[in-house]
Order: sequence, then C-alpha cells, then structure tokens
Amino acid sequence: CSSLADIMLLEVFLVLGTLLIYFLFSKRREETLPFKDGWWGRGQKPVTKEDSSIRPFKVETTEEELSDLFRRLDQARFTEPLEDSCFHYGTNSVQLRKVVSYWKNQFNWKKQVEVLNKYPQFKTKIQGIDIHFVHVKPPRLPEGQAAKPLLMVHGWPGSFYEFYKIIPLLTDPASHGLGDEHIFEVICPSIPGYGFSEAPHKKDFNSVSAASVFYELMLRLGFNEFYTQGGDWGWLICTNLAQIAPNRVKGLHLNMVSVSKLGPTHLLSVLLGRYFPGLFGFQDEDVRRMFPFLKKGLYRILSESGYAHIQATKPDTVGCGLNDSPVGLAAYILEKFSSWTDMEFQNLEDGGLERKFSLDDLLTNIMIYWVSGCIVSSMRFYKENLQKGIGTQKHEKLTVQVPTGIAAFPNEIFHIPQAWAKKKYTNIVSFHFMPRGGHFAAFEEPDLLAKDILQFVDKVEKEQLWRKK
Repeated sequence: CSSLADIMLLEVFLVLGTLLIYFLFSKRREETLPFKDGWWGRGQKPVTKEDSSIRPFKVETTEEELSDLFRRLDQARFTEPLEDSCFHYGTNSVQLRKVVSYWKNQFNWKKQVEVLNKYPQFKTKIQGIDIHFVHVKPPRLPEGQAAKPLLMVHGWPGSFYEFYKIIPLLTDPASHGLGDEHIFEVICPSIPGYGFSEAPHKKDFNSVSAASVFYELMLRLGFNEFYTQGGDWGWLICTNLAQIAPNRVKGLHLNMVSVSKLGPTHLLSVLLGRYFPGLFGFQDEDVRRMFPFLKKGLYRILSESGYAHIQATKPDTVGCGLNDSPVGLAAYILEKFSSWTDMEFQNLEDGGLERKFSLDDLLTNIMIYWVSGCIVSSMRFYKENLQKGIGTQKHEKLTVQVPTGIAAFPNEIFHIPQAWAKKKYTNIVSFHFMPRGGHFAAFEEPDLLAKDILQFVDKVEKEQLWRKK
C-alpha cells in the first residue's frame, strides 16, 4: 500500500515537474516571433533555388509615361470647395489646382530622378518578389572604426525618399557637426508593394512577412547584427523584426509607437491621469499631449482613421480611382502630409503643406507612387494587417526585449506615454519628448531625428545594452 502511495506521489511530482518545465520553456519560446518563410511570387513556388544575386537599380521613366501623366493632369476635373472649408473636408481644391499647375509647369521630374539616383539602389529577389533598397556606405571612416548597419523603414503614404535628408547625417555625421563616434551604413528598403519593390501576388503579406523579408535582406547583405529605425508601418515592421531576431537587432529606434493590448489600468489612466498623473507614471508633457482625452484622443482617432477603415476593408475599390488619376492620387496623399504634420494645418486653406516641405519633395514622393503604380498594393497592407482584428495577432501579444529608443514628436497623430509603451517595450533605454515635428519625422525634422538616433546608439554601445537582452 505504501509503495502504491509512493508511486502515486512520484507520478504527481513528475506531472508537476513536467508542467513546470513546460511553462518555463514555453514562456521562453514565446518570447520570439517565428520567422515567416513565405512565397509571394506568382503561381507555385519553383523547386529550383531562388536567385539571391543583388542587382544595381536606377529610377527611370520613359517619355511615353510622362506624356501620359501630363495628358491626365490636363484633363483633370476639379470640384469647387465649400467656402471657408480650408482642409477640414480634405484637400482643398484651390490649393490642389496650385499644386497641379506647379506639377505641370515647374516641377522637373528628370532632375528629381537624378536626386533619387544619387544614392546607390539595388534589387534582390526574396521569397519570390523583387525587393528594392537604397544602400549608402559612409564616405569615410576613422581608422579602426567600423560602420554600424542601420535598417530604416518607411510607412504609408511615404516612401524610401523620406530618408534622403537624414542619410548624410548618419553616414557622415562629422561633416554635419554630429561627431564621428558612431557612423552608420544605411539600408532603406521599399516595403513590398510600395515604391519599386514588387507587390506580393498572394494574400496575407503582413508586417511579420515584411519583417521576415527584411531580416533575410540584412543577412544577405552580410549583417549579423544591426540597428533598426522606423515610424508608421516602419514602427511595426521593425518591432516585429526585433521580436523575430532579438539576438541580431542591437537596438530598435522608433519615432512612433502604438499599443494594441490595453488593460483596466490604461482605462483608469485615461479617466484619471489628468488629475493624478504621478499615479499612472505620466509626466507633465504626457498630460499636455493627451488631455482633454476626448478631443486629443478619441475624436482625433475617429476623424483621422476613415482612410484606414477603407484600406483595411476594400482597398482595391478606392485604389482604382487613385491609380487612374494623378490628381486624385495627389489629393489623397497631400491630405495626410497636411494633417499628420500638424493637425492645426487643417485650419489653413493651403493645408500648411509648404511650411515644412517643398512642393518638389511632396511631388517626388507622389511620383514614386504614380510611376510605380503602387498605390493599390500599398493600401492592401492595411487589410493584411488589420483584417483579423486588432489584438489578435501573435506579435501583438509578445513583448519586445531589445533595447528601445523612442522619439515622441509633439504633432504625432496620437501620443503614447512611456508608461504605456513600456508594457510592450520592456527595455526602453531612451524616451524623449521632441521639441517639434510630426508624423513624417525623417522627412520633416531630419536633424532632430538623427541626433536622437545617435544618442540612443551611443547609450546602447557604451553600456553594451544589447548584450544584456
């Protein structure tokens, strides 16, 4: 009888031990996100090995393409705006007419093509589709110093061109008064379906797919360890990459964050944070940017998210019109460059577009969408990421342990305080309230963003924080 009791006790211990080991190891295993090895090319995946060569690329357009563009610009139909409507109803057609006039009569696309081609560009096939990327090495390196690889990822409705003003500040910081302690080798890919990267031919290409493709790209370029930086979709793609390869990503720098897993504490902080900020870990600047919450949170999200709902449900329908009309495409994209740069710009008839950007820069970004015909595939990325519901994906349930730096720009659409961000990013080593700027940080405030990246990397390197992940 006692031996039977001993056996039963042993079995109980074995079961308990097995459960303990399972929970310990499963928790550890779930801390990383599985690499998504997909096939996004046309038809069936071939049995032969994929061509992994890296080919030089240059932006080129034909006279026929430009003639077609000008014909469409000439035939545009404009709708008279409501009196005193400014940009509250979207892009005001009074300003749109001025942009189109500049586009037809003054904008020099051939000159801008030279600007685009001033940095080396390449294409390589990964998971069945051609991936386009800009790859800029430092013009000079102090003796004994190595360049630090930095992957920079854009979002919608931006492009790789957003980084053209920040690239020299990172690859040659000494020439711009930023010292030479940390010099970068910058890689800026086009998200598949954006710019000159081939669009996926199959459904379900989401941020984890893009992160997996870019991880493969960095390994193919010979980088075993690297830094990543992003805003907009670049925030999510770089976050996923840090979840897939935490031992490869030395540091993650973001100029936008979002948190999909919110609990009762977050709700309480929304209700009471204005009155008891310290209780919820809010700083004075958090309170200033977040409250009153109905106006700066809920209403702002509702008023600015209509496009996302369309793109997350029926992107191809509205995309047909945008891909057929350059003026329609410009109106759609320019509206975002107005309100996402500063919400107050909606109160101006010209949308404040030229307060932070030149028309040449804005039209170059639009032309990248037009000549590549990528607007529909770029919009589909919303459906692929959101169609299963917010908070349902595995990556949304996992934390990020990679050293993280966050540059919080004051005119970002929605402010996420550090107290909220640290629930997702458990190793925030740098969080700064930036003095000015909005959603398109690298495009709008390259100096500020470059300085924040440099100080973040300096901290990670000096304290060897990546080794403590």
